[in-house]
Amino acid sequence: MSIWEYANPKKFMQTSAWALPWLAGLSAACLVVGLIWGYFFTPDDYKQGSTVKIIYLHVPSAMMAINAWVMMLVTSLVWLIRRHHVSALAAKAAAPVGLTFTAIALVTGAFWGQPMWGTWWAWDPRLTSFLILTLFYLGYIALWQAIEDPDTAADLTSVLCIVGSVFALLSRYAVNFWNQGLHQGASLSLDKEENVADVFWFPLLVCIAGFVLLFLTLVLVRTRTEIRARRLQALLSRERLA
Repeated sequence: MSIWEYANPKKFMQTSAWALPWLAGLSAACLVVGLIWGYFFTPDDYKQGSTVKIIYLHVPSAMMAINAWVMMLVTSLVWLIRRHHVSALAAKAAAPVGLTFTAIALVTGAFWGQPMWGTWWAWDPRLTSFLILTLFYLGYIALWQAIEDPDTAADLTSVLCIVGSVFALLSRYAVNFWNQGLHQGASLSLDKEENVADVFWFPLLVCIAGFVLLFLTLVLVRTRTEIRARRLQALLSRERLA
């Protein structure tokens, strides 16, 4: 079986209809378990106090804000190379979800930063690149809305997505690129010395799994909606010609 079979709208609709209940259920379970575990059954940090528990929203949302753009990049490249409409619609569907995760990351970061840094915002390299990524999300969504022809919109938004990927990369690795800045290093790393303590690490992993599954669920729902809207538009166009 080839992965390109799922670029067929009919095949995609059939497979996603089967997968959605499982994804939604697992997402809800992981989020409930992870957030309750993290907020009610982990101790306060010896330096940050209870503020550290923002990590269970901030870190997963920040990770998914960046990874959503990466997913949009991949599907945009598939559209440019193979001209599969489902991939273009999946990229379009992912943008508002990614923007929402970005907003959650910025807001929770501000609430976390204020007691730690003494300010709600700092022009830190990672924060600044993350803010620019937010503007790219807004521009991407606006560009889709501004162009009537869907194929032209898909082409132009794909190019914008490629350009914006530079800032997605900067958002992820800004702390490594610049030594200065207030933002801490990665909470999760292949280097065990950089990870948070196990008491926070395990519920954080559950929360991250919940956010990943939530992202997949929302993108599938929105992609199915986009496909239905495209079909409806095609039917209306045929009726007008008839």
